[in-house]
Amino acid sequence: MALRRTRVPEIRKGDTIVVLSGKDAGKQGVVERVLTNPAARERVTPSGSSKGQKARAGFWKPASSRPISVVVEGLNIAKRHTKPRQTQGRTDRTPKIQQGGIIDLAQPLDVSKVMLVCPSCKEPTRVRHTVLEDGRRVRVCSHCGKAIEVTA
Repeated sequence: MALRRTRVPEIRKGDTIVVLSGKDAGKQGVVERVLTNPAARERVTPSGSSKGQKARAGFWKPASSRPISVVVEGLNIAKRHTKPRQTQGRTDRTPKIQQGGIIDLAQPLDVSKVMLVCPSCKEPTRVRHTVLEDGRRVRVCSHCGKAIEVTA
């Protein structure tokens, strides 16, 4: 059985990124969360087979484990209006009321719309992967060639 190396994600929590397209294009921010595909596997069943197709019932297609979106603090902000609601207080005699109002929430951005900013040369860059002498896999800036370390 061959050993498989673990895949190093290109964008991680704590990385500085720049937005390439959309309403926040050109702005930089720090990644707050990386959201991945929640489905581990997806079952593909053809809805109807036509003349030239074979029906492949039970064909398993593994879902992608790559990150699909990132939440960046201060970017892609949406406003949510909330109503005041009663929540359970410390005692039954004093109910606590959650305050209503307008909340600013950072919405997820697709990974294809952001690019990593190298912490040493401060350039938006594509990520290369190399293996060090001790066997660790690291991300490397394609401009300056230095390893990109996680700050968070």
